[in-house]
Amino acid sequence: MNGMRSKVLFAALCVVFLFLLNIQPVYASNPLLPEISLSVGGTDDPADLVPALQVLFMVSIIALAPSLLMLLTGFTRIVISMHFLRAAMGTQQMPPNQVLVGVALVLTLYLMAPQLTAINETALQPLGRGEITIDEAIARGIEPLSRFMRSQVEDRDVDLFCKLQGVTFETREEVPDSIIVPAFILGELTKGFIIGFVLYLPFIVIDMVVASVLMAMGMMMLPPAMISMPFKILLFLLAGGWGFFIEHVMATFQGVVM
Repeated sequence: MNGMRSKVLFAALCVVFLFLLNIQPVYASNPLLPEISLSVGGTDDPADLVPALQVLFMVSIIALAPSLLMLLTGFTRIVISMHFLRAAMGTQQMPPNQVLVGVALVLTLYLMAPQLTAINETALQPLGRGEITIDEAIARGIEPLSRFMRSQVEDRDVDLFCKLQGVTFETREEVPDSIIVPAFILGELTKGFIIGFVLYLPFIVIDMVVASVLMAMGMMMLPPAMISMPFKILLFLLAGGWGFFIEHVMATFQGVVM
């Protein structure tokens, strides 16, 4: 039996070897296969480094695109509110995290549609036609995001980062983006937690009522969370469900979606 297995294994190895011998000339003679090579050379002209640095900068921007999408848009506020809502209802992992993030991403794209359209028309399309440089495209692309953040940022957050940096400005338009960005991120975190606090209140009332009823009936061994969860889901659906929630969360972005 062992001799038979050895013969079969040897025959299989021979077939694989012959197959590789047959396809090697095909790969060697195929002119469509790309050739990739990397080289590092020296230069006496510092200006030759500028294109390489620009490409490196653009690659870094692309790598940071997911983080910029989360932090410089309304994604943070939306996803934090959704996680608080799920925790308040006590539905554990339902909806799953992937669903919540996907819904938050779609709502963010809907919210930021005017800004994304402006970036495409004023920065990406002229850059593709060669009408502007990369530096001009970056400056034009940041402007719509800056206007959005300035419309949502709170004065107390701007004053905090101005105080930390030791500078003062007469108007908000004079404040640079280096202060607006962290102030906007801090404000989004705060607003997300405020929405979560408001969402928790009616569900806490249901938990307290159910716990009191169970204790009065002497059913202290029965978990109150298991009994209150259907009532919380029913309250959520009667109030309008996800449509009601999304409507009021999107309404918190003053001047953008009303």
